[in-house]
Amino acid sequence: MRQLYNLITLKLKTQSYKHIAAMTIFSKIIAGEIPSYKCAENDKFYAFLDINPVAQGHTLVVPKHEVDYIFDLSDEELAEMTVFAKHVALAIQRAFPCRKVGMAVLGLDVNHAHIHLIPLQSEGDMDFRKPKLQLSAEVMQQTADKILKEFSK
Repeated sequence: MRQLYNLITLKLKTQSYKHIAAMTIFSKIIAGEIPSYKCAENDKFYAFLDINPVAQGHTLVVPKHEVDYIFDLSDEELAEMTVFAKHVALAIQRAFPCRKVGMAVLGLDVNHAHIHLIPLQSEGDMDFRKPKLQLSAEVMQQTADKILKEFSK
């Protein structure tokens, strides 16, 4: 009986470790295992600053549950995520006055659905090939705090 218990316990632990190892970096961020600069959150979605921003205020919006491709979300989830992203975009625009906030879905680097929100002064601001900004941790935190403050209004 003890051997069976040990075998079942080992199997459960192995499955648990496989799940942890399979978690995306975004899931680890949502779980608090990796620090992030949180801009907004609700029970289904999480928004945080991109650590390789193309503009100050460049924010990622992700569902809290893992799904690789944004169009694998149900219609309802996709609609809710888009509405959440809209509220985050409006907060970004109030925190960092810009002509508009651009929205892009790429999803090739991380296998977790996400939306990029980027403050725009011109269309060139959405060019992901241009050099990324190098912002200090202090500036990143101040940026996230400004967006979160506006989102919370």
